[in-house]
Amino acid sequence: MLWRIALAGLLALLTISGAAPARADAEKSWTAPLAPFRIADNLYYVGSQELTAYLIVTPKGLILLDAGVPQNAPMVERNIRALGFDPRQIKYLLNSHAHFDHAGGLAEIKRISGAEMIASQGDAPVLESGGRTDFFFGPKPQFPNIKVDRIIDDGGEVSLGGTTITAHLTPGHTKGCTTWTMPVTVDGRTRQALFLCSLTILPRYRLTGDRRYPQMAADFNHSYTVLHGLPCEVFLASHGSFFGLTTKRKAMLDHPDAPNPFVDPEGCKAFIDRGETAFHTRLAGVPPR
Repeated sequence: MLWRIALAGLLALLTISGAAPARADAEKSWTAPLAPFRIADNLYYVGSQELTAYLIVTPKGLILLDAGVPQNAPMVERNIRALGFDPRQIKYLLNSHAHFDHAGGLAEIKRISGAEMIASQGDAPVLESGGRTDFFFGPKPQFPNIKVDRIIDDGGEVSLGGTTITAHLTPGHTKGCTTWTMPVTVDGRTRQALFLCSLTILPRYRLTGDRRYPQMAADFNHSYTVLHGLPCEVFLASHGSFFGLTTKRKAMLDHPDAPNPFVDPEGCKAFIDRGETAFHTRLAGVPPR
C-alpha cells in the first residue's frame, strides 16, 4: 500500500535523526481505533489515536477536516455513523496539509459523500497528484489522488448551516499547510478553537538553499507570526500527540463535571513556542537530534 511505503520512508528519516525509537510504534497508533466523542457543542472527534479527523455538525450538513491514512477512511466513516450522523451528508472536505497521513483517506470519503474538496493553493496540486508533486516525498505516489473543487485563500471562510470555519495559511511543513479556526461553545461559553496544521521540520528538510522550496525558512518564520496572533483556547491539531489527545479524552471521560480539558490556551502557546525555538535552532545550523 502506498501509505505503508510512505510511512516506511518517514520512519527511515526518523532513524537517521535518532528519533525512531520514539516513533517505532507510529503505524500502530496512526491506525489504532479511538471511540468517537464530542469535543464541544457541534464539534466531534472521529479520527484514530494519533491521526486526527474532526467532524463539524450543522443543520445543513457536515464538514470533515482530515481523514488520516487511506486505511483510516473506513474507521472515520464508522465513527461518524456511531455518533448518529450520515457520512453522505458531508458537504465539505477540508485538509490541514497534503501529506499521506492526513490526506490519504479523503478520496474515499469524497467517493462516499460527494463532498466538495477545499484546499489551499500551495497544497491543491499535491492533493490532485496523490503526492507525486510534493517537493519532498515526490515523485512517487503517496496516497489516492483527490480532485480539489475550490481553492481557499488566507482568511477564506467555509460556512454551512450557521457555522463558519476560517483558513489561515501557515506554510513550512508543506507549501500550503493550513491552520483552521472556528468559534465553539464549551460549557456554555464561546471559545475559539484552533486546528493547528504542523510545525514539524522533518530531518532532511533544508530550511534554506532547497531549489524545490527555496522560501521554506521564510514561510516557517511567517507562520509563527501568524500563529502567535491567532486566538487559541480550544487547542487541536493534525496529530493527537501535539495536544495530548488521549490524555485529555481520558480526563474528560473520568471527570465529566470538570472543566473541558481541551480548553488549553497555555498548552497551545507552549507548543508554538517550542516549535519556534526548534526552528531557530535548526536555522542556526544545529543538526536535529
